[in-house]
Amino acid sequence: MSDPLRPRASLRTAVVWEVLKDALDRRAKAAGRDALDVLDTGGGTGNFAVPVAGLGHRVTVVDPSPNALFALERRAGEAGVADRVRAVQGDAHGLFDVVERGGYDAVLCHGVLEYVDDPAEGVRNAVAALRPAGTLSLLAAGLGGAVLARALAGHFTEARQALTDPAGHWGAGDPVPRRFTADQLAGLVSGAGLEVGAVHGVRVFADLVPGVLVDAEPGAMEALLKLEAAAAEQPAFHSVATQLHVLAERD
Repeated sequence: MSDPLRPRASLRTAVVWEVLKDALDRRAKAAGRDALDVLDTGGGTGNFAVPVAGLGHRVTVVDPSPNALFALERRAGEAGVADRVRAVQGDAHGLFDVVERGGYDAVLCHGVLEYVDDPAEGVRNAVAALRPAGTLSLLAAGLGGAVLARALAGHFTEARQALTDPAGHWGAGDPVPRRFTADQLAGLVSGAGLEVGAVHGVRVFADLVPGVLVDAEPGAMEALLKLEAAAAEQPAFHSVATQLHVLAERD
């Protein structure tokens, strides 16, 4: 079974995974069903889809890349959850060309809004895919984390560019077209008709700490994971997180 909490990958996924797993548990209990129907938009190779299927849920992954979907199917097969994972080629803009409206108990929209032309439309489509009672998990690149990372690397002009650019873009070499603040993401969710339940900062420290410190010091990985989990819920750290996670639920 692919485990999102394995070393190294855990620094990138642990906070989101714990929040998501708890939310799915609550949704399943509220629905009176063991298995939920989950939509993962932009789910790629299944970093979250495969573990979610491992919990017993049915997951539909929509992604524009056929190579990513091929890797997803192989990964799901290796994890023994191929019967609960469906791969569909498509994107957030044309979401309802490939999946039904109002058909899912939970929608994951992770790493999508940075790349779509209209983030508001992307969130509206994600919300429209939910059943009358449903959960939205939204993960996107954080503005403050990029500014801090560029500054600490000595790229002060790029840091200032990211800080002042409306899209949070630091220059021609920036692979991420758009970044967000916590308020911006919360506004997109509210504008789509959902109430924000929680906001978490993701990778507050993990991307800044040299890997040698984590690998060489006994117990450092576990200690860093605990620090990330503790900082994730503190609003003061949202402004410097590499990613921001918003959980919204409609009851």
